[in-house]
Amino acid sequence: MSYKIGIDKKQMTLFPVCLDEYVPEDHICRVIYAFTEQLDMGMLRYKYAESTGIGCRPYDPRMMLNLYLYGYLHRVRSSRRLEAETKRNVEVMWLMDGLTPDDKTVCNFRKDNTKALRETFREFVRMCRILELYGGEVAATDSVKFRANNSRKNNHNKTTVEKELSRIDKKLSEYLAALEQGDKEESGEEAPRAQAIMAALEHLKQRKEKFEELDKRVGTEGEVSTVDPDARLMRSGGDGRPLDVCYNVQTIVDSKHKLIIDFDIAERSDDKGNLYAMSEKAKEALEVQTLVNLADKGYYDGADIAACEANGTTCLVAKPKPGGAVKAEGFTREHFTYNREEDSYICPGKNRLKYMRNQKHSDGIECRVYAHYSACGKCPQKGKCTKAKYRQILRRPDEDVLDVVNERTRANKALYRKRQEIVEHPFGTIKAVWGYKQYLCRTKPKVAAETALAYLAYNMRRAINIFLDKNESLVTSLG
Repeated sequence: MSYKIGIDKKQMTLFPVCLDEYVPEDHICRVIYAFTEQLDMGMLRYKYAESTGIGCRPYDPRMMLNLYLYGYLHRVRSSRRLEAETKRNVEVMWLMDGLTPDDKTVCNFRKDNTKALRETFREFVRMCRILELYGGEVAATDSVKFRANNSRKNNHNKTTVEKELSRIDKKLSEYLAALEQGDKEESGEEAPRAQAIMAALEHLKQRKEKFEELDKRVGTEGEVSTVDPDARLMRSGGDGRPLDVCYNVQTIVDSKHKLIIDFDIAERSDDKGNLYAMSEKAKEALEVQTLVNLADKGYYDGADIAACEANGTTCLVAKPKPGGAVKAEGFTREHFTYNREEDSYICPGKNRLKYMRNQKHSDGIECRVYAHYSACGKCPQKGKCTKAKYRQILRRPDEDVLDVVNERTRANKALYRKRQEIVEHPFGTIKAVWGYKQYLCRTKPKVAAETALAYLAYNMRRAINIFLDKNESLVTSLG
């Protein structure tokens, strides 16, 4: 059996004289080009948006943005690999007009345009809104952890620093004892060993000085990452997953086509206090006054939810289970029913606990105290309720709003179940499919720029697929 015969490597061929013939009309490169051609690089404040005409001529920032968008869409983020693509990939040659910037130039573009890249992401969101790809009615907020460019051994807290200082002191004692024993023996053969011990002692002293300085920093900062100073230790994939040095990326996603609306980089590992900020970012980007925002129990924060509700955001947030040890027997706060009309609580013994006074909670927030002193003294179930003289219920000022949100979330279970399929879609694509699990850049501004590129690539890919399903061209729509 014979095989298919290819072209002889030494045979002369006539390639198309026009590079444009290599890129089909509906190719993703044309979408990238159509998008970047519409951008006002000066308004976005890209470096070299205007050439001064002095010295070596810079690369057009549009060209560099084309290169990065193509790279992130095709799982190529490294500046060295992007440089290689400009010399071997015909599609990139078309995008770059045959230009081949070196890896340092490619790297510097991302580093020098951190704010501009973030604004470019928002500009694409604006274009998609005009094309009616966003519903603007229901969104979901969640966070995703991306590993930082900082290993765990270069992240320090009080425990790790004290442990290392203790280990250093122990090793110093051992070396000093060995050096003293060698002096007692006074043998010429021990000289090389003594020199090695002295060198080790010097190294340990330098290391001790370093960790003593870290101990001072940890005392004031709480946690120190020596490679990426903005990164923090957190669980990278939820409860039960290993700890790693990460960034917490807050993300809000529209329900219509699972397009990302906006994001923010948080250094804290928990999500409390971020719901209002993300809701406001989404309303501003979509130019709407009201929004339904779905979020998991990590966002259950009374003050934050109350701020959302007061400013046009309707929240559906899961209520977390009470923390601490669960009573084997007895009555928890959940057994007390609040009567809004009478501003009182009904206890399991059917007694009415009325408002008595205000009292500051341990976190400093002033709460209303409800109790029924005389009823507690006579109650046969008191042993199940409290060991004190009487039972008190503290009601926080935002619980009226939380009661409404809790009831709304219970009544709209079908809608709330959509939260995961809305917000987890981009996370699954970017992390699991594209493999973007760790940042290449360091510090919060550069990490934000890298996130903007990844999220812009995701939105662009989604938009292209949406138009393909409708047998329409995104290139034509952008043009």
